[in-house]
Amino acid sequence: MNFIKKNFPLALLLTTACLHAQYTDQINSNRPGESMSGFAVGKTIFQVETGIYGIWEDHDILNYDAKGTGLDLQIRYGAFLEELEFVLDAQYQFDWYDNALQTYTRNDFRQFTIGAKYLIYDPDKNYNPEPNLYSWKANHKFRWRNLIPAVAVYGGINLVGGKSVYTFPQDEVSPKLMAITHHHFGKWVWVNNIIADKITTEYPSYGWISTLTHGFNDKWSAFGEFQGYDSDYYADAIFRLGAAHLLNDTMQIDASISKNFKDTPFLLYGGVGFSWRFDADYNDILLPGKAQYEEEKSKEEEKKEKKKNKKDKKKERLDDFETGED
Repeated sequence: MNFIKKNFPLALLLTTACLHAQYTDQINSNRPGESMSGFAVGKTIFQVETGIYGIWEDHDILNYDAKGTGLDLQIRYGAFLEELEFVLDAQYQFDWYDNALQTYTRNDFRQFTIGAKYLIYDPDKNYNPEPNLYSWKANHKFRWRNLIPAVAVYGGINLVGGKSVYTFPQDEVSPKLMAITHHHFGKWVWVNNIIADKITTEYPSYGWISTLTHGFNDKWSAFGEFQGYDSDYYADAIFRLGAAHLLNDTMQIDASISKNFKDTPFLLYGGVGFSWRFDADYNDILLPGKAQYEEEKSKEEEKKEKKKNKKDKKKERLDDFETGED
């Protein structure tokens, strides 16, 4: 895990060197992974992402075992700017703790963070490619510029300190900073979060989350995710797998399972979740340079449809002639 700490400054520099309008026709949720996407939900959009999970934690050396359940809650709201959203991120857990001498219950916040995310670079903004009116393939082929990610930054305040039974002794309030990159490759989406957390405390934590998501169709998607974090208090690496199903344009359900790479402690947890978006007050916005592209693309599709209909009608007349029908 020292690799993360040693290379954190370099990774942060690379991400700052390196979407589409914020609002999409269908809900865009951060669940079921732990990474945060580069896009805001859109101005005036209110979105709730929540879920329940079960966890099993076992430590061979310290000789304790904990089993319990918890609630995840993320509230996102877009305000002031299309690229800006405010985020409340909370996690509350209840478990049974057994250290061989006694068994007792615990319950408290594992996390309670309030922050804001801002998209500082969008590769699609002011990008106005000339559509090829004669080739669908040419309009949808791979372009090297697709390797350029959208870039966002996040800043937040941790409000859960050393009084929580799930955190190490620390100040009650501490900052959390994050750099985010977001790639689109057709049906694939790759998101990276580089994180500096609790940096004013005695045990600052540095981490990286990398999430690769694949959309199978309009309703189903699956993801794989790696998370590593390192501090003088605790370091670990976790791998996650999960899937999401779109119920309609504003609702999504999901499920996931997570496992760490060591046994001090051994961690295993899984959960299910639900995301919901309220967008009745939203006014659609096209980014500069994109409106013209969308208009020309629409005209191209309309022209192709008329050509196809004309061809079909010609074929029908030919078939009627050959069969002798009036």
